[in-house]
Amino acid sequence: NLSKLYHIGRARQRHDTLRDALSAAFRRSTSRAARREDETLWALRDVSFEVQRGEVVGIIGRNGAGKSTLLKILSRITEPTSGRAEIHGRVGSLLEVGTGFHPELTGRENVYLNGAILGMHRTEIDRKFDEIVAFAEIEKFLDTPVKHYSSGMYVRLAFAVAAHLDPEILLVDEVLAVGDAAFQRKCLGKMDSVGKEGRTVLFVSHNMAAVTNLCDWGLLLDAGAIADSGSIQQVTKTYVSHLDSPSKQSVKTITEREGDGSLRLVHFGILNATTGDNINAPVCGSDTVLEIGYEAIEELRGKSVVFSVGFYDLIGRPLFLCRSDLEGTEYTDLQSRGTVYCRIRRWPLPPGRFRMNLHCEVNGIVADWVRDALTIDVAEGDFYGSGRLPSTGRGDLLIDHHWFVHRPHPAER
Repeated sequence: NLSKLYHIGRARQRHDTLRDALSAAFRRSTSRAARREDETLWALRDVSFEVQRGEVVGIIGRNGAGKSTLLKILSRITEPTSGRAEIHGRVGSLLEVGTGFHPELTGRENVYLNGAILGMHRTEIDRKFDEIVAFAEIEKFLDTPVKHYSSGMYVRLAFAVAAHLDPEILLVDEVLAVGDAAFQRKCLGKMDSVGKEGRTVLFVSHNMAAVTNLCDWGLLLDAGAIADSGSIQQVTKTYVSHLDSPSKQSVKTITEREGDGSLRLVHFGILNATTGDNINAPVCGSDTVLEIGYEAIEELRGKSVVFSVGFYDLIGRPLFLCRSDLEGTEYTDLQSRGTVYCRIRRWPLPPGRFRMNLHCEVNGIVADWVRDALTIDVAEGDFYGSGRLPSTGRGDLLIDHHWFVHRPHPAER
């Protein structure tokens, strides 16, 4: 019956003087009538489950479902409002970039600090130290304060420490996605080996392919409650079958996002390229326009802004990426609020349901990154002009191609 209640929009009370205390009391008395029930949010509500030693468990769900809150409680970072969590074993966790690291200490010092927090003796850490450094690939920066590390370097070292200091229970959030593709594969391989060694892993991710490959069983969270549990195949099937596919959706209210917040993506829509009308589902083979609304908290003129939209199948395998700078578009004179558009000629996805990530950068720094922002349905169309499409399972993309028997003339190549 694990539950966690948050109060929305309330500042932390601080009464340094008698005047502060009296003014706070006056504000409470005058605003009591205006309070609404929506000032509170149950991030978790009556969650109960049991994980056996050596099991690898995937925890999935929409943005804001309570996944990260659950891991924070299990990591003893925050306390539950009610209920309890009983943990038998030493816990290593990787939840957010920088969690558990002291920014003023060097990478070397933070390895020993984390080991001490886990209850390890110095001799144990010494034995694992070279292996940790080799895995993190940060030898040159080992004696540099971690406040100077990039987010990728931070994650490399944090994961290496969490996975190599022999935790009996490893808790990993979506933070792995900060690293590059090669390092992500390396981390997933390490988690797989940790599970095969008989240690327990709880893995939160939107990458259904990784969850399906790594995990024995899963939990599906929805609005802070368990919506489904069981085999990982069953749970992922339940998850993807309940994803919505609106023609135009606000993404402003999604809370789980990355970036410095200097610019926020606020809505996404799909337009018919001929009529300009909003559509629920693009038709394969048709010209389609993506519409992305944004808001910035500061002046954008003179700054380079890059937008991108990534398309994935329902288990998280990447299909294709639309990124503004790939085709030479440079936004250097945008207003602080507006809309940008991306035309996709001959929509290349077959009929079905797909997932999308939204991303933007300002001067090369990630401003907003909304993973698994929404899903889209693709309607059947005559892509090849023959009335035929590949059968299901014969490929994720439709490629414009032409067959012939004569050798092409140089001018036709």
